[in-house]
Amino acid sequence: MCPLSGRKWLGCLWPTVIMSGAMLAQTPTKSPHLNLRLLKGRLSVCRMDPGERIPAWAVRGGEFTSTTRTADELSVVCTEGAAPKGTKCETGWRIFKIEGPLDFALTGILVAVAKPLADAGVSIFAVSTYDTDYLMAKKQNIEKAVRALAAAGHHVKHQ
Repeated sequence: MCPLSGRKWLGCLWPTVIMSGAMLAQTPTKSPHLNLRLLKGRLSVCRMDPGERIPAWAVRGGEFTSTTRTADELSVVCTEGAAPKGTKCETGWRIFKIEGPLDFALTGILVAVAKPLADAGVSIFAVSTYDTDYLMAKKQNIEKAVRALAAAGHHVKHQ
């Protein structure tokens, strides 16, 4: 059991980013109409050196946190303001949760939401978990994002 999440061990980095180019490249024959929920609060995306320990502030509080370690970096998504001063962070993010759980056999989920957002000029940061996908957009683009998603046939619920 992972002491950070209380879930079974998967390297104790739960949730982890498990996206691949194939996930973005596969387009379904018919674009799914998805239910999304805009979660409360603002988030930061922080970068740390790859060998650093996951700090306690990274997994404390908020409805969503994520840590991802690669050979190049440790990325942390956390509640805005949780990181200590001096930490390299990009602030001002809001997050959409695609209501799940989503079956691993589904294709085109990310592209179904990423394409209308890209067409509307909304930059995203995507995180996938075992059950579902999350999309982050800067707070100043949220209303534009909601309009683009609705125009694509998706339903967005504000929390």
